[in-house]
Amino acid sequence: MTIPTIYIVSGGQGTSGERIVRATLAQFPGIDVPIYVLSGVRDISAIESVVVNAAASNGLIVHTLVNTDLRNTLTTLARNSNVMAIDLQGPLLLQLTRLLELEPKGEPGLYQRLRAPYFRRIEAMEYTVDHDDGRRIEELHLAEIVLTGVSRVGKTPLSMYISTHGWRVANVPLMREMSPPDQLFEVDSRRVIGLSIQPGQLVAFRQFRQQRLGLSMKSSYSSAEDLYEEVEYARKIFRRGGFWTLDVTDRPIEESAEEIIAHVTRAIRDS
Repeated sequence: MTIPTIYIVSGGQGTSGERIVRATLAQFPGIDVPIYVLSGVRDISAIESVVVNAAASNGLIVHTLVNTDLRNTLTTLARNSNVMAIDLQGPLLLQLTRLLELEPKGEPGLYQRLRAPYFRRIEAMEYTVDHDDGRRIEELHLAEIVLTGVSRVGKTPLSMYISTHGWRVANVPLMREMSPPDQLFEVDSRRVIGLSIQPGQLVAFRQFRQQRLGLSMKSSYSSAEDLYEEVEYARKIFRRGGFWTLDVTDRPIEESAEEIIAHVTRAIRDS
C-alpha cells in the first residue's frame, strides 16, 4: 500500500490543521503518514504549487484558509486536478456568518495574534521548567531573567511564578564545593538576580527539608556555621558578577517577583 502525503495549507502557522490531522491519524496506529505543512500562504502561486505536488504524489490536501478567494481557488484547482481537498475552516465560517449575521475579517494568523500573550506565557513556562536548577546551562543566554543563590533560597518557586507573567527564567544553584558555571558570567548582568537570605531562616528551611526526606539532622547541610559561610560565598559571587541582589528573607513570592520584574524592566529600558 502506498501511503499518500497529507499537505496542510494555512494562511497562518498551520498549527490547528496539523493538530487535527495528527489527532485523527492517532486512530490508525502503526501507519506512518508523511505530513507537509505549508504555512503563511498569501498568494495563488503557493496554492498552485501544492496542488501540483499533491496530484503527482496522489496526496491529500487539508486546509484552514480564512481568505475566501484563496480558499475558493484551492478548491477549484484541487477539483480540476482530481486532488481531494478537505476544508476545515470554510464550512464553520459560513455557518457562523449566517448565525452571527456578520462578515468574517478573513485575516490569516488573527487567532495567533489575539492569543499572543497566552502563547508567550506558555513558552516562558516551558523554558523555565526546562532550565530549572542549572539544567541546559548552554542555553542560559536565552533567559530573560536568571536567578542564582544557594540551595533552598527559593529559586525554583520564584522562577515558576515569574514565568507565569511571560518571562523566560532560568535558575542556577551556587555551592561552595563547585565553581559557578562560566555561562553565568556571560549573561547580561542586568538580567541576573542574586537571591540572598538570612542564615537563620535558611537553617529553618534546610532542617524542614531534612525532616521531610527523613535525613539525619547532623550534617553541614543545615549547620548554622556552614550556612553562614554558604551565604557569604554566594555574596562574593554576586559581587564578582556585578549582579543585583535581593534579600528574600520573610518576603512572599509575589512581592519578590514584582520587585525583580520591575528591576529588570527598568535596567533594560534605561540602558
